[in-house]
Amino acid sequence: MPPARGIEMRRLGVLTFHRCINYGSYWQARCLVEGLRGMGVEAELLDHDSSRVTRAELRCALSPTLPQRTPRSDFPAYARKTRKFREAFGRLPLSRRFPIDRPEEMGDYDAVIVGSDEVWNLRHPWYGGCPAFYGTGVRGTLISYAASFGNQNASDGLSDHWASQIGNFASISVRDENSRRMIRTALGHDPDVVLDPCLQFPGPAARRGASGEGYVALYGHNFPEWFCLSVRHWARARGLPIRSIGYRNDWADEQWLEAGPLEFAELMAGADAVVTNFFHGCVFALLNGRPFVTAPSAYRMNKVRDLMQGLGAERHMILPEDDDRTVARRLDELPAPAVRQRIDRLRARSSDFLRRALAMAS
Repeated sequence: MPPARGIEMRRLGVLTFHRCINYGSYWQARCLVEGLRGMGVEAELLDHDSSRVTRAELRCALSPTLPQRTPRSDFPAYARKTRKFREAFGRLPLSRRFPIDRPEEMGDYDAVIVGSDEVWNLRHPWYGGCPAFYGTGVRGTLISYAASFGNQNASDGLSDHWASQIGNFASISVRDENSRRMIRTALGHDPDVVLDPCLQFPGPAARRGASGEGYVALYGHNFPEWFCLSVRHWARARGLPIRSIGYRNDWADEQWLEAGPLEFAELMAGADAVVTNFFHGCVFALLNGRPFVTAPSAYRMNKVRDLMQGLGAERHMILPEDDDRTVARRLDELPAPAVRQRIDRLRARSSDFLRRALAMAS
């Protein structure tokens, strides 16, 4: 994206989940801040800190497949994965660190972009209800980009307290239809639906695929048994090993548990096909134009369903009533050209939103 004309902004902060031991969280944060810099804006990630959050992240990093227990033999690999993430965090464009519960110490910014990720999900196990992500105590014009309520359903509504906090944002955009309905009901305002930063600014995440023999990239955990059986049947028929990236899946042929964020991007780019139940598994399959199928868990259903519907890619979401032949057809096919065209249109719309929001804040 060329530099945005008419924007004279001195400092822009991005407030998001940039230190999560999670491939999607890392890449959405990096792609957003580097994309903004490509627009000619002096942007940096707001480096919030919390000992409580750090402990929760470490527990999750070492036991990431709950409710399945992690074998003790996997702990060293997950520890190496965690170290790779921490090394990658250190190379991000970060602000001076500040306590997450004292956002007034983050310093002065012309504007602060909150998002992407589940920054407004009140059910998030350790960030849920954190006031800073709703703008409390944050100085500067507030903008949300691709914010999400995650598994918090729009039908449950939003309390007056949280609605009033979000109402202080000068410009609001979300990344899924569920979040759009939540804002529309709570504020009477229809926000823009924009692309996740990995699709909007794919440059940093675009990698050359790992060389060697073909394979299936498996990303996620706790897949339903019927789905595993269909995928294994397809992979065996084509002589492709299934590589489980970042998480143990005993039904996979290979366990690549210690992959860091850069290795993740390379493995996703080089795969013959992608199998996932995660939102960013779908995003990286689309980014690389790879065949893929997804069977999202209840926790991730809102995000994955709305992404698939928004891009016209519903056929890639597999349902319990689908048989092996349906799974095979999807894994043998590249995403339809219409999906790429929809991404291009949404990318233009997302760029327009950012230019308008930043111009208003400058």
